[in-house]
Amino acid sequence: MIEKLISPGDKLEMRSTVSVVLPDGTEGVKTYESSVYDILDDGKLEILMPMEQQKLVLLPVDGEYDVCFFTNNGMYRVNVRIVDRQKINRTYIVVAEIITNIHKFQRREYYRFNCIIEMAVKEMTYEESKAFRDGMPELVSDERMTRGVIVDISGGGLRFVSREPHRAGSILLMAFSLPVFEEERPFRLAAKVMYSGEIENRESEYENRVKYEFIDKNTREEIIRYIFDAERKNRKNGKG
Repeated sequence: MIEKLISPGDKLEMRSTVSVVLPDGTEGVKTYESSVYDILDDGKLEILMPMEQQKLVLLPVDGEYDVCFFTNNGMYRVNVRIVDRQKINRTYIVVAEIITNIHKFQRREYYRFNCIIEMAVKEMTYEESKAFRDGMPELVSDERMTRGVIVDISGGGLRFVSREPHRAGSILLMAFSLPVFEEERPFRLAAKVMYSGEIENRESEYENRVKYEFIDKNTREEIIRYIFDAERKNRKNGKG
């Protein structure tokens, strides 16, 4: 069954099913990016061992993960348990057994798409964020916005680099454009800062992780559509 849905080379993301201490000191769920190496006759999956900062991540045997697969037929989710770690032809892999039923993942919030997209951003006042929440974003001024660069985006939030840090918990106004259905679509969104910290070895550059706030379904789906189309083009061009 699994081999009819998943193929070697398909990209995937793995989320630990238990909270861990993240680099910023908070508790959260760790996410790794990897791809399918092979599918065994007994239905087990061979997955390339993920990398982090150019180092192999030795996922623990018996560790359980929520896995999202990106395939030509859509996205699928399943929980797996790591049962072995191996080295095949100088390639490090983990062997995982499937422990839940696989199901199609309709919404594309989970998958983070790497990108380089210019944006403008500022922290909103309480009154401005209240206007956004109450459905009156036109009352929020674009003054005082500064430059940022989006480095990955999903249907649930994004990560961007800026010259200034942003207070955790603050609400940002973000403005950027994405090609949706082959037309450039402007986005003007509110987002909550989950993390902001200086990037190692890059003075006065800050990594910021944010979650969308007060976003409507249609806007979220347009972002998801951009991700789907961009990833499909990358795979077609041999970049994925």
